[in-house]
Amino acid sequence: MPQNNLYLTDFEHDACGVGLLANIHGNKSHDIVEKSLLVLENMLHRGAESADNKTGDGAGIMVQIPHEFILLQGIPVPEKGKYGTGLVFLPKDKEKITVFLKMLEDTVKDENLSLLAVREVPTNNEILGEISLSNEPCIKQIFIVGEDKQEILEKKLYLVRKKMEKKVQEFFRPYERNFYIVSLSSQRIIYKGMLTSTQLRDYFPDLTNPHFTSGLALVHSRFSTNTFPSWDLAQPFRFLGHNGEINTIRGNRYWMEARESILDVTDLGHPEDIFPIIQPGMSDSASLDNILEFLVMSGKSLPHALAMLVPESWNNKNPISNDLKAFYEYHSIIMEPWDGPATLLFSDGRYAGGMLDRNGLRPARYLITKNDMMIVASEAGVLSFDASEIKEKGRLQPGKMLMIDTLEGKVHYDPELKEELAQAQPYGEWLSKNRIILSQISSGRTVKYNLEDFSKYLKAFGYNKEDIERIILPMALDGKEPVGSMGNDTPLAILSEKPQLFFNYFRQLFAQVTNPPIDPIREELVMSLSLYIGCQDTNLLEPSPDLCKMVQLPSPVISNDDLDILRHLEYKGFKTMTIPMLFDVTGNDTTTALENAIENVCKQAEEAVDKGYNYIILSDRGINAGQAAIPSLLAVSASHNHLIKKRKRMQIAIVVETAEVREITHFALLFGFGATAANPYMAFAILDDKVKKNEIQLDYHTAEKNYIKAVNKGLLKILSKMGISTLRSYRGAQIFEAIGIGKKVLNEYFHGMSSRIGGIDLDDIIRDALIFHSDAFYENESIASPQNSGVYAYRQTGEYHSWNPETISKLQIATRSGDYKKFKEYSHIVDNKMRPVFIRDFFQYKENPIELSEVEPVSEITKRFVTGAMSFGSISKEAHEAMAIALNILNGKSNTGEGGENPERFIVGEDGLNKRSAIKQIASGRFGVTTEYLVNADELQIKIAQGAKP
Repeated sequence: MPQNNLYLTDFEHDACGVGLLANIHGNKSHDIVEKSLLVLENMLHRGAESADNKTGDGAGIMVQIPHEFILLQGIPVPEKGKYGTGLVFLPKDKEKITVFLKMLEDTVKDENLSLLAVREVPTNNEILGEISLSNEPCIKQIFIVGEDKQEILEKKLYLVRKKMEKKVQEFFRPYERNFYIVSLSSQRIIYKGMLTSTQLRDYFPDLTNPHFTSGLALVHSRFSTNTFPSWDLAQPFRFLGHNGEINTIRGNRYWMEARESILDVTDLGHPEDIFPIIQPGMSDSASLDNILEFLVMSGKSLPHALAMLVPESWNNKNPISNDLKAFYEYHSIIMEPWDGPATLLFSDGRYAGGMLDRNGLRPARYLITKNDMMIVASEAGVLSFDASEIKEKGRLQPGKMLMIDTLEGKVHYDPELKEELAQAQPYGEWLSKNRIILSQISSGRTVKYNLEDFSKYLKAFGYNKEDIERIILPMALDGKEPVGSMGNDTPLAILSEKPQLFFNYFRQLFAQVTNPPIDPIREELVMSLSLYIGCQDTNLLEPSPDLCKMVQLPSPVISNDDLDILRHLEYKGFKTMTIPMLFDVTGNDTTTALENAIENVCKQAEEAVDKGYNYIILSDRGINAGQAAIPSLLAVSASHNHLIKKRKRMQIAIVVETAEVREITHFALLFGFGATAANPYMAFAILDDKVKKNEIQLDYHTAEKNYIKAVNKGLLKILSKMGISTLRSYRGAQIFEAIGIGKKVLNEYFHGMSSRIGGIDLDDIIRDALIFHSDAFYENESIASPQNSGVYAYRQTGEYHSWNPETISKLQIATRSGDYKKFKEYSHIVDNKMRPVFIRDFFQYKENPIELSEVEPVSEITKRFVTGAMSFGSISKEAHEAMAIALNILNGKSNTGEGGENPERFIVGEDGLNKRSAIKQIASGRFGVTTEYLVNADELQIKIAQGAKP
């Protein structure tokens, strides 16, 4: 849908139920279809439903093409494997259907195929809920013939569908979701929709026909945690049924777009027909399926493609073979992990299987019966079997997979599958000859850690006393991030009156709903910060030793020595270019100067690609009175997105040499927006200064090592909050939201980022930068040491705090003395701050009063409360009798309890049993309704009329 609200399709995720049922020997029967539908119905709790209990988030089934059933429908198809078929979702507008079918027919002809028939798929929409019925598509089944070789036919059908997706995107409205080819294959077919698990069989009568047979079936029940349901987003997709969430989806999509420039797809078709590989506007699961399908169509086996996309952990703590580790390391250079909790069930019609993500956070169970039926599902018990029928059962382990070959009648387990992958190429030999490990390289060069204009750099980059004493030094001393209390009562960057670093306008997202964060300490086995820098300019689809010609970084935070090695590395043809991140501040139009400088950085990055450089170093060294530093995050994101747009991003890596970064979040932002490594030379200069002045009792290299260690631990913590295991996945994933940045800046330099509120433009960014720069080179030159900013602790001249001495003192006096007037003074100050601090400070509450006569009498409200409580099974007899007395009072009856017993036994008040005390007793019992209101019924009725909730 067009963006006109706070909903963003970028954050679509789901968490669902999946199941796979297959006869190991591929024997077809309707019983498999029937039992798979039962599996789906037994996962009803896994799928979401609307309040009407008739609209589901989605349910579907993938089966082998039921050849005999199709013949019985009167469709003159050729023999198995020589025709393609699939369902198509279309709008109910007859004109649009006609146009679509004509486009389809022409596209099919372009591939030297022919459209044999179009079948109206019978459906039963009487069972649909109001929401799913309102956007129900017209569903047709298409049949395509003209190629006898099944392998070639599959590729042509893939091209037909990709071409049609592009034509629909161009010809019809981009947000027209009802144009959708569910599947198009010579091996498998998918039935799905915006249905509940129990509706699928009733909605599609085909599925209950006894002649509708298959040797395997993959079912899916959808729970869309952060997304609107729709017919096209129901699963399974073309190869995949996915239970989980891809946390790194935004970065995965961008990197895949960047890779298209170095993918040779001539064996598959023309690039303009295939690209973009990922269909726009779809969910994370759909995007993963797009890539899996592309890799398989390009010649990769299903296990190979899945091991590339969702690799298991391959660090030294994981006891797998060296050959398999080499396989994973080689492919980690080609493809970052699609990271997040996931159970993946897959099938191409012949093979079917399942695998888990590296953490195993979406468990999967399997069992095999003695009659060679295999079931894999997101939980145990989806089908009932007597113990005597079960031959084998188990669970998928983290990062492991299994696969059934229905043609050979064999189950392939993880060791066998992975061994075959590991031995396919001499990956270990390729790596040892071409991959360089930075930590194993040394040079005889002397590297400086200090800065000649140390005090000017401190001011120009906005350093304050708290940055040094509360952040940098504790990290250097203890090797870990400083601990502070939760919460921040200072203004958002957009609301602050103090100049701000550009980093402060972003907030890290975190795992929500069904997506768990992970523990970076206990889950050390699956966590990794290693990265690679270098150039990729050869076809990624063809295995080659040249693809691993990279420099491996154990940590993305590099020292001055490491940067010096990278800058002068000429080994094996490595070349680098340093690009200044500076802009001129001497002219009148500094905004234009900044725009031109950013554009120049982007152009130089592009030229570096054209000249064959392996990586660029963006540096803000060299500031002076006439040149200020471009905010490093702005320069990194601008160049990263520019290179993606120019289809040159994969050919070069970005290293940042900046004085601006000091906190762990700053590093995370740089990596999250595309940088591979960062050198915080100002932080190192501060450590060098403190060591020389004996203000810290460590030598420089120990302090530096501790600081880097602290940043690394902090990065792992940030990754874990989002449920991400590797920095390779996090890099470029942009898992942040902008708070207070204008759309113009975001659209120009932060492609794909969103800000739910508007905010600053380049003029504002320059204003803050020039305040720092002017302070360093024109004003206060006599003040050498950084000042206290009052961010972490209140200072009179520092940042404004919502909790300040005035508010805290009034609250303390009010609570200690019980002075209600003083409390009202406190609440007035908090509610009416001197300046806005939080977004909520801009909220204005509207009252919506109604006529008093329209409000239900309080006695009726109380009667409902009492009646409901009396039906609560576990209350005592005494409480039940007391409520009965109160109900009698409210109904104007006798003031005695059941059986005429003395009511004083149950409710005793100062003035005996009366309406007031009865209600008061009830209110202070089970109902959670404020006694203050219920004591005075007339007052409550008036308050309700004024808009209060009872």
